[in-house]
Amino acid sequence: MQQSENKQIISQAAGKVLKELRGAKSNYLLGAEYDISTSLLNHIERGIKDPQLTTVFKLSEALGVRPWEFVKKIEDNLPEGFSLIEN
Repeated sequence: MQQSENKQIISQAAGKVLKELRGAKSNYLLGAEYDISTSLLNHIERGIKDPQLTTVFKLSEALGVRPWEFVKKIEDNLPEGFSLIEN
């Protein structure tokens, strides 16, 4: 697998987790309440952009989870044996 494909897989997993954790709250409302760009939230959810580490911390706080829990949920949504390093 190529790096761009791997990045896309992670981005899609992050988007899925964000959507699950925000529940019924809209991206507009989440963004307005926590000063996060609605555009950024939409891009993350659609798997277009993977969040920077600082964004992971901010999203985690906004969604009421610890950053490691957010990342663990992303990891749990990756394919079995997923790795960014090719052996």
